[in-house]
This record gives sequence, structure tokens and C-alpha cells, in this order.
Amino acid sequence: MGKVYECIVIGAGIAGLQAAIQLGRYQHEVLIIDSEAGRSTLCRNYHNLLGWPDGVSGQTLRDLGKKQAESYGVPFVTDKVENAITDKNIFLLKTTNGQTYQAKRVLLATGISDRIPEIPNLKPCLGLTIFVCPDCDGYEVKNKKVLVLGAGSAGASLALTLTYWTKDITYINHEAEDIEDKLQKKLSKKGIKYVREKINEVLTEKESSFKGVLLESGQTIKADRAFIAFGGNKVHSELAKQLGVERLENKHLLVDPRTKETNVPNVWAAGDIVAHSEQVSIAMGDGCQAAIWIHKSIMSGNE
Repeated sequence: MGKVYECIVIGAGIAGLQAAIQLGRYQHEVLIIDSEAGRSTLCRNYHNLLGWPDGVSGQTLRDLGKKQAESYGVPFVTDKVENAITDKNIFLLKTTNGQTYQAKRVLLATGISDRIPEIPNLKPCLGLTIFVCPDCDGYEVKNKKVLVLGAGSAGASLALTLTYWTKDITYINHEAEDIEDKLQKKLSKKGIKYVREKINEVLTEKESSFKGVLLESGQTIKADRAFIAFGGNKVHSELAKQLGVERLENKHLLVDPRTKETNVPNVWAAGDIVAHSEQVSIAMGDGCQAAIWIHKSIMSGNE
């Protein structure tokens, strides 16, 4: 059927790339399969990373990471793994393009996808003037007028979190989902303005500079910056399920905290598929840690 790789990494986001670089430096026979649709492609500027004081885009990190891994002889395939099975201790990975790849070990780094409604002009602002993660970008809205574009309790909870950085917050419940009474009271207590109405479009200047929103009623609400919180993010752990990996109720994966190996021998996992930290630095650490233990497995002859 073809070559059997020592390890195949599924997903070339931040965790997968860091693992690829480490495994490449070990000179192992590794393959990276990636659909090029990871959430890191959406973020235009990470501001909280060591060594990047002026920020760096997710795409820049991906491009640099791929080039670095390739310099160690690591090949990349643009495709999506749809099906994963085991046959006599070999993993068979079948892709959308009809290819089957074989490996003795697998690292799952398929991450998550944010649920982002199709609101006109929203996506070009992501990572620049509209943000997702308060731990990454709460600082960017310090003392600014902020809108939270969201749904139900997910949006309400984020609005409350942002009161650490600013007191001028309006939460727009785009999907008009019900909010728990206790959250409603907290919003009121914190002085967060609440609007329960559909957003027709995001208002911008020069495409990526957020200026506010136009509501379905025709009302315009202006602001300096925005966050999104629609809930229902998708955890891409379907392949893990096919392989028998233990998943939590929220579909994230359980791994050994030291090795990043799952309950299934020779299957590792790293990045947001494990713990939704939304932190590039943590994803890098996960990928490196998993790669080190994959190397140990290879050297020990554990098949």
C-alpha cells in the first residue's frame, strides 16, 4: 500500500507545526496532513507572544512554521483525513482526495473551529479590531467602547469578563437566545447595556477597522472595538472517536498531562483539541511535548 511513516501529524496549526519541527530535528520519517482551514488562519495579530511585541498574524506563524519544518525534511500534504482505522498496529488514514496514508503513530492536532455567523464585514476585522479571546486580547480594549456580538449566555459571560478592561460595554444578543436570570442581573449590576436584536452588518472603515453595527431595526450602535461569543464551537475530535480515544462530554480529548498520549497506544493529541486554552504559547508547548514523547516511543521500539 505504500510507505509507513513513523508518525503522521494531522493538522498544521500551531501545535502540529511545533511538533513537526521537533520531530524533523529528530530526523524521523514524519508526514503532516493539513486542510489549511484551522482557526489560526483567521487571527490577524497575536499580541501576547514572547518575541513579537508588535504582534504577529496566525498566517505568518503558519508560513514560517511550515518553512522551518520543511527545512528539516518534513513533507506536507494539503488534504483532510476523513477516516482513521487500525490494522495490525498500523494506522490507516483515508483522506478526502481518496488517498490512504499509513503510520505507526498519530498525533492529532485538529483543534477547534469558532462558530461565526455570516454577518457581513465581520471576518475581515477578526484579530485586528474584533477579537475572540479575552485572555489574548482583553488588553486591546482597555478603556474603549466595546460591543460584544454574541448569543445567549455565552455572550453575556464574555461581556462580564471584559469588565476587567473597560466599563463601556454593550452586549448584542444576535440570536436572541434566552439568558439565565442570574446573568441578566449581573449584566445590569455591572452597567452593561443589553440589546436583543439581530445584527444586519458590521460597520467598518478601510475594511478591517471596526466602527459599530447596523441592527435589523435600522439602529446603528457605534463602538471602538468588539468581541464575538456565539458559543457552539466545534471540537474536531471525530478521528479520535473513530480510533477509540476517550473524549469528555464537551468532545475534548483526555491525554496524559506529561506525555500528551491518549488512552489509545501510539495516539497523541495536542493543542485546542485537548484543552481549549486559545493560547498559541500553550499549543506550541503541547506540540513540542508530544513530539518529545513520540521520539521516546520510536527510540524504544514501541510499535
